[in-house]
Amino acid sequence: MDKPVGNKTERSKSAAANRATRPSRAEAEAAVRTLIRWAGDDPDREGLLATPGRVVRAYEEWFAGYKDNPRDYLKRTFEEHGGYDEVVVLRDIRFESHCEHHLAPIIGRVHIGYLPRNRVVGISKLARLVEVYARRLQIQEKMTAEIASCLDTVLKPHGVAVVTEATHQCMTTRGIHKPGVTMVTSRMLGVFRDHAETRQEFLSAIGMRGSIHGNGSG
Repeated sequence: MDKPVGNKTERSKSAAANRATRPSRAEAEAAVRTLIRWAGDDPDREGLLATPGRVVRAYEEWFAGYKDNPRDYLKRTFEEHGGYDEVVVLRDIRFESHCEHHLAPIIGRVHIGYLPRNRVVGISKLARLVEVYARRLQIQEKMTAEIASCLDTVLKPHGVAVVTEATHQCMTTRGIHKPGVTMVTSRMLGVFRDHAETRQEFLSAIGMRGSIHGNGSG
């Protein structure tokens, strides 16, 4: 079971502290200029003059997840679901994130399953949940666990299953240079962890029958 990440007051204080210490746009652009010089180029040459501003705007988009509370997307649920009591699966949710170790892209897809207890959530909200966590500095293991934990905490279903498949450019474009490698991580909670039949139903739906066990490891 995931440990709770502090209470609401602690999270609010942490967010306020981050806002207070966040550099200005001018400081961020100056940092980009420094990196350009460190790389060996001239930030004042014509082709690079606008680059710091472009990079900062790109960061605003790539890391927009820090501005959102993922739980907000799961607040609106539906209790009128005709007595549906089978597994809900949304697969192949594409995402783009960045490795917190090298700031290199992580590109892949997430598969989500849950067994509703009393309510269901709109499927677009599941995709938005992935986006919020993906648009932060991440490691794949943590992102997988965060998505599952948030769904489990807010929806309180009988169980949650999350599988993430991704390529890491920190491994494919630098260091060991191994293209074509895919990392798979999983998080199984509730009935998906405790009951092999339910787990296999989910894995079959996403085309991964029998390849993941209930201990949450990929």
